[in-house]
Amino acid sequence: MRTGLLALAAGLLLLRFLPALPPAWLLLLPVAGLMLLPFRSYPLAFFLFGFSWACLSAQAALDERLAPALDGRTLWLEGQIVGLPEQADGAQRFQLEAVSSRRHALPERLRLGWYGAPQVHAGERWRLAVKLKRPRGLVNPHAFDYEAWLLAQRIGATGTVKAGHLLQPASGAASWRDALRARLLQSPAQGRSGTIAALVLGDDTGLSAADWRVLQDTGTVHLLVISGQHIVLLAGLLYALVAGLARLGWWPQRLPWLPCACALAFAGALGYGLLAGFEVPVRRACVMLAVVLLWRLRFRHLGVWTPLLLALNAVLLVEPLASLQAGFWLSFVAVALLALVFSGRLGRWTWWQSWWRAQWAMTLGLFPVLLALNLPVSFSAPLANLLAVPWVSVLVVPLALLGTLLLPLPWIGDALLWLAGGLLVVLFEVLGKLASLWPAWVLSAPPLWAWLSGVAGALVLLLPAGVPLRGLGLALLLPMLWPPLQHPLPGQARVLVLDVGQGSAVLVQTAEHALLYDAGPRNGGFDQGARTVLPVLRHLGVNRLDQLLLSHADSDHSGGAEAVFSGMPVSAVFSGEATELPLMLGARPCAEDASWSWDGVEFRLWRWQQAPEGNPASCILRVSAGGESVLLTGDIDQAAELALLQSGWPLRSDWLLAPHHGSRSSSSLAFLKAVQAHAVVISRGNHNPYGHPHPQILARYRQQQLQIHDTVEDGALWIELGSRDAAHGMRNEARFWREK
Repeated sequence: MRTGLLALAAGLLLLRFLPALPPAWLLLLPVAGLMLLPFRSYPLAFFLFGFSWACLSAQAALDERLAPALDGRTLWLEGQIVGLPEQADGAQRFQLEAVSSRRHALPERLRLGWYGAPQVHAGERWRLAVKLKRPRGLVNPHAFDYEAWLLAQRIGATGTVKAGHLLQPASGAASWRDALRARLLQSPAQGRSGTIAALVLGDDTGLSAADWRVLQDTGTVHLLVISGQHIVLLAGLLYALVAGLARLGWWPQRLPWLPCACALAFAGALGYGLLAGFEVPVRRACVMLAVVLLWRLRFRHLGVWTPLLLALNAVLLVEPLASLQAGFWLSFVAVALLALVFSGRLGRWTWWQSWWRAQWAMTLGLFPVLLALNLPVSFSAPLANLLAVPWVSVLVVPLALLGTLLLPLPWIGDALLWLAGGLLVVLFEVLGKLASLWPAWVLSAPPLWAWLSGVAGALVLLLPAGVPLRGLGLALLLPMLWPPLQHPLPGQARVLVLDVGQGSAVLVQTAEHALLYDAGPRNGGFDQGARTVLPVLRHLGVNRLDQLLLSHADSDHSGGAEAVFSGMPVSAVFSGEATELPLMLGARPCAEDASWSWDGVEFRLWRWQQAPEGNPASCILRVSAGGESVLLTGDIDQAAELALLQSGWPLRSDWLLAPHHGSRSSSSLAFLKAVQAHAVVISRGNHNPYGHPHPQILARYRQQQLQIHDTVEDGALWIELGSRDAAHGMRNEARFWREK
């Protein structure tokens, strides 16, 4: 049985690693042939069934995406708001389901943003004018994959609402949850009403950016967002209540206590899940809990691993795309680690030994998983969770749930929520101290062999103390902790044009130095410096910048600078508009014509000293390595291009970063002829409101026989200066969910 379950899980999980999905007719062949396999080949049959089912389900989700012909079009449509709307970055964001349009077939589920919107509520039905976009995200090395997340949520399109009117007011369970959230947010919870709403309803929009940083730095995110732990906690309390009554002899003799305990535990967990919106993590937890309770009721003789495999397969059969989500891997690996640590041990541990070993196992065992998922690693997590888990689980959550239940009673519900809020205030004070002492560590991405060595090392260290050579695990961990980094050779440079949407950020690495040209955009609370640029730099092993060069002060080029500057040491900051930047950066103005050399790579800087403020004041950087060069131009316009031509500055370059994202105000014909590049790179956002790049400029690039690379089409772009190799776009790395 266990062999068949392993084979089925392997088939279902293989989906996550496919570069492309096989055609449907090819998948139906092994399914049809399952009946012909002899009985002893049942593991192969299970594997083929799991693989075929996962691929067919994924293909159905891909087919549900918005038709390419409708990408970027504005359509009138109708639909119902599901889930709790979010208020973020000056917009209300929500999901729309049961979508219909009079003229076009649309995806069943959309994710929309509405700027300047009236207050919308879950359960309402709206008629909306929406600019629709196919699911698409930024593609950068070792960064969050938004497209995979959208597919796992089975969201067929995203969009921006232009106008709308209400067709039907809110009703049903969704409306009730929205009203309960509003009531919780008004509760006297000592400034922690948003956190209470996160614990009770799974609505994490009430957590501030500072809260998220503290939780991430201390490895306690799972405590304040509805997860399997909360579901299991409530189920465990209800199970323990029945078991305790039975042990004291207070349980009715005519009712068998064990079935009643299991039934009550599952009913409580299911009710909590429905209160929290029954999102994917909650559904996964309920499935796992159902299997565990069934095992406790009837199948304890099968051991621990069989129910874990049953739960894994049950989750994947219900939703094969769950393997695209980080939470899926973290939850199942965490349970497996606990089973490994606590099963088969001789002797008994005291409660505090068991509790400490569980935290130690989680930190060490999840370390390789976090690294594989490109998530930060918290070294304060064992201590933080040792304190925070019982604090939240035993005190805060019961008080929050009981207070919510008793809100109709005057004063009582609010008093309990006030007490829960006070406990959260104390918790965040402690976690904040830990976060300041040991912030989360973003490790350099290791090669596969180093990661596998780290996995082996973690497993060896988690074995019982009596196992010989257990200390060897520490040596096996070292290559993953400090992986060998591949720096450019002397005389060569590696250029990475990051995919940051409508903005610019370019990393230039030499053998021993690193320079960042622009730092990505920041729009309201959405900071690409913090979300993309800084994490990518750390994953690439860049722990300090020798120079941060901000072409000018526009937010799409310098908006992310503060996050980068705060996140790692920066030796010097230069800009074409130094006085317009935040004082904390200490930026100095670019010289009119400066040059220097790093590791055999030549850098040359230019700025139009008579330039007016804004785009024409951009600093221009030319990097030359091994007889090959790239020209980074900021947002210069044709007037600045003319001044550059008249200065006699050496413009000839092989690669050109399109001035001003390919706008009509730049890229004059005389400038392009002087540069004589063979390729141009356009850094821009998909469906940006400025119409970049302008069709006239694209025609001019083609007229000059330039190869056109576009971050929207190619994702982040690698250029190896000095090798004469073609550029490598990360979107060209095959993933079955990735839009081409």
